[in-house]
Amino acid sequence: MSSPCVSSIVGTGSYMPEKVLTNEDLSALVETSDEWIRTRTGICERRIASPEQATSDLAAEACRRALDNAAMPAAEVELIICATVTPDMFFPSTACVVQGKIGASKAVCFDLSAACSGFVYAMQVARQFLNSGVYRSALVIGAEKLTSLVNWKDRNTCVLFGDGAGAVVLKADDSADAPGRVLSAVMGSDGTLVNLLKVPGGGSACPTTAENVEQRLNTVHMEGRETFKHAVTRMSAAAEEALSRAGLKREDISLVIPHQANLRIIDAIADRLGLPSEKVFVNLDRYGNTSAATIPVALDEARRQGRIKRGDIVLLVAFGGGFTWAASVLRW
Repeated sequence: MSSPCVSSIVGTGSYMPEKVLTNEDLSALVETSDEWIRTRTGICERRIASPEQATSDLAAEACRRALDNAAMPAAEVELIICATVTPDMFFPSTACVVQGKIGASKAVCFDLSAACSGFVYAMQVARQFLNSGVYRSALVIGAEKLTSLVNWKDRNTCVLFGDGAGAVVLKADDSADAPGRVLSAVMGSDGTLVNLLKVPGGGSACPTTAENVEQRLNTVHMEGRETFKHAVTRMSAAAEEALSRAGLKREDISLVIPHQANLRIIDAIADRLGLPSEKVFVNLDRYGNTSAATIPVALDEARRQGRIKRGDIVLLVAFGGGFTWAASVLRW
């Protein structure tokens, strides 16, 4: 085992399906309107995977793009962690399916389930393997086909979600000044609140039957107001703690990349952190909530758009079912 290192993001990639579902399109499926959706969520449209596309297909393409950006062949990847709540199947893991699709023959692979916080969780898990010297490189993925869990008759939830995938390449680096360095991470959970955001059917507690499929128990169920309240509180606190662990202050932040669930939540967090809108990255309007994929997709877009420069301090912060929450600070 080699000596301890730091973990650095050396490549990012994302993939969004081609099909666009607008608010106007949704109004033909359920009693809603563009104005109702925009004013309550900030979402204008979302991407929908084709029936032939599984979560692994979205993830594999995001991985290929991240590896291209890192100028790294898939054969050199030693670890693949896929954060998802919409795996291709219960087993094998979606990470293993992705491994086969991209040719990462040396990698150890597993999935991680922490809902919308999953990518930040997965990045912290990978970081432990790399910092301790067990592995030297990792692909960390956030990928979802959330439309497979949507009840298209429930206007309170079906308007929120979309499909997509993002990935980063992490490498162990002996230099303390490595670009894309992960400075700190915070994770938390509250299992007493599991009933506020869940998919109740399909698991061992409620195995799939014709009856519960008819009852749509295999779709997302959410208590919106309570989820909103906890999201703002937990994300704000996690962001502050992650900054403190990195030895930084709010004023040091160059860009916040928050989980893209609801524009009101994003605005509330920015307000609590005292940050102007130009320091907050938002693509919610175009993609909706893609759960574990929101942050890696946004990180990749921010990089490609030039919103992140060498030396910038980037704050990632997320909240999801469980409840789970997480934040991480990067020095780009």
